[in-house]
Amino acid sequence: MQEKILKLYKSLIAIPVILMLLSLILLGVNGLDKSVDLKGGSIAVLELDKNITSNEITTLINEKLGISDAKVISFVDNKVTVEFGDTVDVTNLTNSLKGTASLISFSSVGPVLSEAALNQIYWALGFAFIFMAITVFIVFREFVPSFAVILAALFDIIIALGGMSLFHVSLSVASVGAILMLIGYSVDTDILLTTRLLKRKEGTVDDRAVKAFKTGMVMSLSAIMSMVTLYSVTVIFIPEADVLSDIAAVLIMGLFADVLSTWCMNFGLLKWYLERGK
Repeated sequence: MQEKILKLYKSLIAIPVILMLLSLILLGVNGLDKSVDLKGGSIAVLELDKNITSNEITTLINEKLGISDAKVISFVDNKVTVEFGDTVDVTNLTNSLKGTASLISFSSVGPVLSEAALNQIYWALGFAFIFMAITVFIVFREFVPSFAVILAALFDIIIALGGMSLFHVSLSVASVGAILMLIGYSVDTDILLTTRLLKRKEGTVDDRAVKAFKTGMVMSLSAIMSMVTLYSVTVIFIPEADVLSDIAAVLIMGLFADVLSTWCMNFGLLKWYLERGK
């Protein structure tokens, strides 16, 4: 079974490529949800004074303020977090809630600040990727192996973004941090594979690949399981900790993509490169 899989290495390259293309289609069709920090708007945390459903509180706020974009994003016990697509007047909001709920906290982000935050995120991702690529080229000094490592990291990011679009995980400062962490995870497993195949000479290419696979899968599965645990705990027991659940969700999707891009695509490119070189 193992030998058959190793012989099909060229066909395995198609798996992450197809997932990447599907992710690009999803991003083109659905786009990405953005948090208030990046798209602008307001967030209010309320403490209910009487029993009321999330639909009723949304309808009340929309009617009182004459808007239509208020939505409940968190409802835990008697505390409700409401998001507005635009900035609202805090005094009007407080008056509209009299007898129903009390305002605990309120934050608002204007379009100028949200655009500046989004630009900073683009720069952070761009610089992280550029410096990663430079480091990889310095370490291996060969085009194909270095290109394979960089391509795998790019695939991981695109597939993770496609998953965010599919499951409506918002692009936020927290999820961008998870994407930056994902670059590190991706490079870690890809450098493990590339180093084992290029630098070590004992055994055949397939033997070295199998040993690298065993080590790499232990690393990847450990990281995936820890993120699954974090996501489960936050969703079930701490639903208000949406920052942690977003980070865990992005890393789960990205690490799953990393398994495919490393052991299907990167391995296939490296094996083709080594055999062609011989």
